[in-house]
Amino acid sequence: MLEPLYTAEEMRAAEAGHDVDAMMERAGCAVAEAILERYQSARRIACVCGGGANGGDGRIAARILREAGRDAVEELVEGADLVVDALFGTGFHGEPRPDAAELIERMNGAGVPVVAVDVPSGVDASTGEVAAGAVDAELTVTMHAPKVGLVVAPGRFHAGEVVAADIGLERGETEHRLVTEEILERVPRRREGDNKYTAGAVLVVGGAPGLTGAACLAAEAAFRGDAGYVAVAVPEASLPVIEMRLLEAVKRPLGEIDDVLPRMGAVALGPGLGRGESERALVRRLLEETSLPIVVDADGLHELEPFRRDAPTVLTPHEGELARLLGEESKWVAAHRLEALRRGVERFGCVVLLKGADTLVGAPGAGVLVRSTNAPGLATAGSGDVLTGIVAAFLAKGMDARLAAAAASSAQARAALLAPQQAGLVASDVIAHLPAALA
Repeated sequence: MLEPLYTAEEMRAAEAGHDVDAMMERAGCAVAEAILERYQSARRIACVCGGGANGGDGRIAARILREAGRDAVEELVEGADLVVDALFGTGFHGEPRPDAAELIERMNGAGVPVVAVDVPSGVDASTGEVAAGAVDAELTVTMHAPKVGLVVAPGRFHAGEVVAADIGLERGETEHRLVTEEILERVPRRREGDNKYTAGAVLVVGGAPGLTGAACLAAEAAFRGDAGYVAVAVPEASLPVIEMRLLEAVKRPLGEIDDVLPRMGAVALGPGLGRGESERALVRRLLEETSLPIVVDADGLHELEPFRRDAPTVLTPHEGELARLLGEESKWVAAHRLEALRRGVERFGCVVLLKGADTLVGAPGAGVLVRSTNAPGLATAGSGDVLTGIVAAFLAKGMDARLAAAAASSAQARAALLAPQQAGLVASDVIAHLPAALA
């Protein structure tokens, strides 16, 4: 369900007391074996080796490749069929020196596949940050287990396919963890004896005129996320549209929201709500005066200030929304996703889910959960509303807020990948495949 993700410091601790030469031999052998298996037509191989242990791994790989009959040289030469990047290792951080930056640029410009040893040079293994240029690897052979920087953007976009090589170390505890699909086994399903309320009752609050689709997507996603009862509270002007669009959900005007709350198990707050002063006041009132679990997204995050509440709370911003909450630029959040998430959790004191190809879930006093998936079809309008509905459904079922957020991200990604056509995928397609994703 949760696999370890190592920082540079955690790798140093894992390696402490072990035979360095033996580990390097295993590492170099693993790199060479991966190349011999995956790049059988590559005859001339340029191994770019730095001065540290990572460079030692690369030199051992070059030796084994030569023993296997390949022309492996320990420099970047013209006419190579493959480049091995063994310049920097997990200890690298900051910006490479000018000579190293030029070498990285030359590796990227060689026009052939690049295999990175442990971590693509230029990527911070502990954060995924790239201060300047970084190697664009087609394959990364990482030692022992994946590093944080291989799954967190922007580093993940430089790593290519990642394979972990056994170098004789035992698995240990790490601060950050990789979420696998097994987390979906933790989601409670409807059982014999449940009624529509005990199966999970969700209230969606939003749906201003012109934005009714967001509330509808969240409501439908909550139902398909296995909630037994969904109500939608919207402005009165939106009720006719909601009545036409939603069949199973109960509809109420925003003015009657207090009448509906006692029967609810969780609230999805913000999809299409609007950004006026009255809407912001409603968001704050619900956060501070109700004890229900709440997931806040979209318009609910607009100009949101820190609040006081003890009930489970999940914020689900994308990079632009988190940037505004922190007073930063979106490009800063994109370049420092772990740090931005940490600041978001610290500012609001609750679970924060930062959306993206590497969905990050942070919580007070806990490490980050990373859900890494290749589901580009989710880059479509309405995906955030769908995620909000799923999180609300899982919260209504009584799941821990941190795990509910991570599981919801996993369910959404799995549903997207189950769709037979990825091109042209829309949010409602994802909703349709949620039952199969949870099966």
